[in-house]
Amino acid sequence: MTKDDILIALGNVQEPDLGKDLVTLNMIKDVVIDRNEVSFTVVLTTPACPMKDHIQNACINAVKILVNKDAVVTVNFTSNTTSNRTDPKTLLSGVKNIIAVVSGKGGVGKSTVSANLALALAADGAKVGLMDADIYGPSQHIMFGVRGERPMMKDNGGKGLIVPIEKFGIKVMSIGLLIDEKQAVVWRGPMVSSAIKQFVTEVDWGELDYLIIDMPPGTGDIHLTIVQTVPVTGVIVVTTPQTIALADAKKGIAMFSQAQLKVPVIGIVENMSYFTPEELPNNKYYLFGKDGGKHLSEEFDIPFLGQIPIVQSIREGGDIGVPVMVSDEAISKKAFEEFTANAVRGIAMRNANMPATEIQEILE
Repeated sequence: MTKDDILIALGNVQEPDLGKDLVTLNMIKDVVIDRNEVSFTVVLTTPACPMKDHIQNACINAVKILVNKDAVVTVNFTSNTTSNRTDPKTLLSGVKNIIAVVSGKGGVGKSTVSANLALALAADGAKVGLMDADIYGPSQHIMFGVRGERPMMKDNGGKGLIVPIEKFGIKVMSIGLLIDEKQAVVWRGPMVSSAIKQFVTEVDWGELDYLIIDMPPGTGDIHLTIVQTVPVTGVIVVTTPQTIALADAKKGIAMFSQAQLKVPVIGIVENMSYFTPEELPNNKYYLFGKDGGKHLSEEFDIPFLGQIPIVQSIREGGDIGVPVMVSDEAISKKAFEEFTANAVRGIAMRNANMPATEIQEILE
C-alpha cells in the first residue's frame, strides 16, 4: 500500500452534503502506512458533523475494497468549522458563524430552541456563544440558571470588555444579567439598538464556531441593527403548527428574503408539534394542528429542520435553569439533536454553495 493508493481510494468517498469527494475537498490529512495498517485524519467541516459515522464507514470500505481487503484501517477525526465571512472582521473576529434564531410572533418557544440548539452544538464539541437579543423580554439568564449573577469585566488594551457568563460550556450574554429583574426595560428604538451594538462590540466572545443570537419576536429595529452590524451567516425560523403562527412566520421569512437583506434562511423548525406524555412515549397528540411547519417549508422551498414535541420536562427545564439538552430526558433530547444535525448540515451547505457572508447595507 502507498499513500497514493489510499488517496485514490478515498477520492471515491463523497462528503454527503457538499457533493464532492474528501480528497478534492482537502479533508484528508496525515496518511500513515505500516505494513497492512493504515491511518489517516478526516478534517470535518464542523465538530458537530452528524455524518461522522457514515464518513468513517465509507472510508474503511473504500480502502478495503479498492486497496487491500486485509488492511487494518484507523480513521481519526478533527474539525475546522467552515465559515464564509469576507468582511474585515473588525467585530467578532473570532466567530466563524453567526446564526440568528427568529420568529414572527412571541410564545412559539424561540428562546427554548435557541438555548437547546446552542447546547446540542456544544455537546458535539463546538465552541458556542449565546446572545440574548430580546431586550424587552430576556429569558436566557433564567433558562441557564444564572439569574442574579453579574458578568465580570476585563481590560483589553485600555478598553473594558464584558466577560460572558459561562454555563454548561456555553458563553451566555443577556440584558437580564445587567439589570434588576423587577425593572422593565422602557427604551425607545435607538437605545435598544445601542444596547445590541454593545453586546457585539463590548463583550469578549473570543473564538467561537457558532454564535447563536436569540432574537426578539417580530421584524423590527433589533433585526435590522443585527444585520447592519455583524455578518449573519443565516437565520433559523421557529414556528408552531397553527395557522396564526404560520402567518407570522411568513413575515419573518419575507423579511430576510428581501433583495436588500440577502440573509439566507437555513431552515424552519416546528416547535410544539405534538404532545407526547412521558408515560406514553409512542403516542402523539397534535394539539395545534399537524405539519404546519412542513407545509410552510414546502411553500417557500426552505429546508425543514425538524419537529420539537411538547414535553413537560422542556418547560420545567427552562424554568429551573437546566435546559433539556443537559437533562436525562430522552424524547425531546432526541428531537433537538436531530434538529441540530439538520441545522449544522444546512450551515455547512450555505457556506459552501452561497455568496459570502457580509454585513448588510440597508438604504433608509
